[in-house]
Amino acid sequence: MGMDRFTRAANIDGKQFATELLERIKSDVEVLKIETGVVPGLAVVLVGDDPASAVYVASKHRQTIAAGMKSFEYRLAAETTQDELLALLDRLNADPEVHGILVQLPLPAHLDPNAVVQAINPDKDVDGFHVLNAGCLATGNPALVPCTPLGCMMLLKDTLGENLSGLHAVIVGKSNIVGKPMAQMLMNAHCTVTVVHSQTRNPAELCRAADILVVAAGRPGLVRGDWIKPGAVVVDVGINRIEGDGKSTIIGDVAYGEAGHARAITPVPGGVGPMTIACLLSNTLTAFRRRHTLAAAA
Repeated sequence: MGMDRFTRAANIDGKQFATELLERIKSDVEVLKIETGVVPGLAVVLVGDDPASAVYVASKHRQTIAAGMKSFEYRLAAETTQDELLALLDRLNADPEVHGILVQLPLPAHLDPNAVVQAINPDKDVDGFHVLNAGCLATGNPALVPCTPLGCMMLLKDTLGENLSGLHAVIVGKSNIVGKPMAQMLMNAHCTVTVVHSQTRNPAELCRAADILVVAAGRPGLVRGDWIKPGAVVVDVGINRIEGDGKSTIIGDVAYGEAGHARAITPVPGGVGPMTIACLLSNTLTAFRRRHTLAAAA
């Protein structure tokens, strides 16, 4: 990549990128409303009273409205049964005004999150968690993909250009939400991909070989400066709350202060985090377009 000439990492401004993406989405929604007479609709389901989940749901509602979309909120009691939740999803699957469905996780312990996710129509699965979407992604077919890796991919292409072919990407973490779909997306972009996880025997050595390093391990400061190749592009997905000295601090999975020799790095906060809701609305717009293009073709 000819990266060794870089001596100080540039910040990848996810907050600014997300703001610009939301503006583009808003403009597209206005155009589609004129063309079709319809606007995209996003339904968000919250079960129980988890405070962090409530904050996320409120933020999603505000941003959905700001983008000119319809927002449908369903706040259900913690005692809601599996059958009641599945019945609601059946109604939303059949509702023509709803183009995207998201069930906020985690769910109360008595509910089966996998059964709930698989009950969502994959064409409306804007979280990208349904097995059909995962399978389409794995086989290189059009899919709704998880929002966080989608945001990471957008930031990488904005930093490195659209053509990532031949670059060595190392993913730290193999979760279904970030690590696995991120690896698939990078392979689909013709990168050479290595996945590092808790059982990997030589993680530092493998990370040092990366042109692109995406870290989603959920372990604060796991990746040290000497794990990073000079000139690499680092995407830190980690959001870890550290308590100390009477205050709370948010840090990533990468030792940010030791990464000055990277070409570019996402800060925490302000990097990947703001992209998640923007990509949720991007997925909702994608789902809307696919549905209405098919309807028009029919």
